Amino acid sequence: MNEAEITCETAGRCGLITLNRPRALNALTSEMIAAMRGGLEAFARDPKVGNVVVRSANPAAFCAGADIKHVAQLGKAGRHAEQLAFLRMEYGNCRRIKFYPKPYVALVDGLVMGGGAGIAVNGAYRVFGEHVSFAMPEVGIGFFPDVGASYFLPRLPAEIGTYLAVTGARCTAGDGLALGLADAHVPAARFDALLERFAAGEDVEGAIAAERIAAPAADLLAERDVIETCFAVPTLAAVVANVEAAAGAGKAFAQATSKLLRSRSPTSMAIALRQMRFGAKLDFVEALRMEFRIASRIVYGHDFYEGVRATLIDKDHHPSWKPASVEAISAAGIEAHFAPLAEGLELFAAADRA
Repeated sequence: MNEAEITCETAGRCGLITLNRPRALNALTSEMIAAMRGGLEAFARDPKVGNVVVRSANPAAFCAGADIKHVAQLGKAGRHAEQLAFLRMEYGNCRRIKFYPKPYVALVDGLVMGGGAGIAVNGAYRVFGEHVSFAMPEVGIGFFPDVGASYFLPRLPAEIGTYLAVTGARCTAGDGLALGLADAHVPAARFDALLERFAAGEDVEGAIAAERIAAPAADLLAERDVIETCFAVPTLAAVVANVEAAAGAGKAFAQATSKLLRSRSPTSMAIALRQMRFGAKLDFVEALRMEFRIASRIVYGHDFYEGVRATLIDKDHHPSWKPASVEAISAAGIEAHFAPLAEGLELFAAADRA
């Protein structure tokens, strides 16, 4: 008998959500998101539940994101309404997590990317174990950083959020803690002990404080001057020029960044940069609404399907982007992704904020 890919149960005073799809690194399906949302609603109504915890049963990954391969297959079959219904569900779940009425705690270790960040970073309490590898890597598959990344990434210091969005680079547990993507470092071996405290009804902040230890080193912060110099500019062409200049001056970090930029979808990178500029001025719900506008256009384009093919299907890792260069990007074409949708198609009502 197959195990459930997600379970929602009570453990004492704790509502416990466990991701258990190890072969797919807990990539979120529509069924998993619906089950999670159902669990959250039930826990919110249950007076015996004082807090909610989401965790992974797999030490290798908290959650590698949404089941993006399936989303792409829907689009290839012309089933765009189903694609967008999935994203509506995913983004709506992120909003519920952001404004959840009880303490919501994500116990995160291993790989956390894309949609996994949506169910972790958007929560009130983010606890990182020592093996975290965090990324919003969507520009590598012709998509864009979503699930609230338009809100939380531009609020990171020194344009590091812009760097993470435009390059899709990974960062460590120490980086995430130093940047504010997480609140506390607890060794993964102590997650069960922390959960026992929550189940016993201990105050969430006090329980975390009792188990937390000093954070690991934050290597990315050592590059903050290079990152800020290169990414605090208005256009992708300027970003690339700055990175290439720094790389030419012998900066190893810039050389690695240049290699990343050359592998990413130019369209996706340009969208991501524009997102960061808009997102810094938006509230959370407005950011999700903007992301849905982008998604509603990008699923009709070329690069998303080509990126998924090259990365997840054929796995040749040689996508053929259209356009293939930063110089060939149309500024008007990028801006069109951000335009309001037709009446009745927006993600949330204009006055909806929570």
